[in-house]
Amino acid sequence: MQMKRGEVFFPENFFDLGSETACRKALERMSGKGEIMFVARGIYAYPEKSELFGDVPPSMEQIAKAVAKRDHARIIPTGQYASHVLGFTTQIPLQVTYLTDGMPRKISIGKCSLRFNKTAPKNLSAKGENTALIIQGLKAVGKEQVTDEMKFKVRELLGKENRADVMHDMMLAPEWIRNIMKEAL
Repeated sequence: MQMKRGEVFFPENFFDLGSETACRKALERMSGKGEIMFVARGIYAYPEKSELFGDVPPSMEQIAKAVAKRDHARIIPTGQYASHVLGFTTQIPLQVTYLTDGMPRKISIGKCSLRFNKTAPKNLSAKGENTALIIQGLKAVGKEQVTDEMKFKVRELLGKENRADVMHDMMLAPEWIRNIMKEAL
C-alpha cells in the first residue's frame, strides 16, 4: 500500500500483509523510529513535512474523515468547530464534535478530543456540504448572536451550492435558520 504525505490510516489497512499482531507491532516500531506518526489508539498518519515545523500532524478534520470512511459512516461537524470552519469565529475548540450515523465514540488526541455523537438521519440528510455546515454553525452561534457579517458569509457560501440542494436543505433547518438562508438567496 502506497501512502501519501498527510494520509491517516489504521492497522486494519495492512491485515492482508500479515497477522493483526504483526501489523500492529510493525506500525508501533515505525512510529517509534519516527517514520510514521502515532495519532491515537489504532490511528496513525504519514505526516506532512515542513521545513519550519518538521512533522505536521493531521488536522482533526482529516482524522474525522478517515474514521468515517473506515466505518462507512456519514459525519458533519457541529458546534464551535462548525462555526470555526465557516469563519464565524477564530477560536479553535479543543473538543471537536461531529454528528454521525456510525458508532458514537470519543478519541483522545493529545490534549484535544474528537467526539462522534449519534444523531437522527434527518441531521445528516443535507445534500450540500456548505448548507449542512451553515445549519450547524448557526445553531452553535444562536439566533440572537448572528451578525450581518455572518449573514454575508452565508450568502457567499450558498452561492457556491446547487440551488435545488439549498432548497432541499433549507427544509431541514430550524425556522430561524431557514429565514436567514432565504434572505441570503
